[in-house]
Amino acid sequence: MITESELKTGVIFGDNENQEYVYMPGSEIGVDSPMCVYESDGRRLDVDLNEALRLIRVRALRHAKHPVLGTSSC
Repeated sequence: MITESELKTGVIFGDNENQEYVYMPGSEIGVDSPMCVYESDGRRLDVDLNEALRLIRVRALRHAKHPVLGTSSC
């Protein structure tokens, strides 16, 4: 799946208008069971890879530029 491989290489998915983002922190890239971060409404939640992929799909998130991290979390 392209979205999964993109997450695993540091691509940030989001919606800048709604300030909603899903990404994998650099420290998680390459680990067996990586955790991702979901940001929304000024809150940050740790989510597993499956939940991150679900959020990207149901929220229709696209490649995005994070206001602090830029375009990649690496």
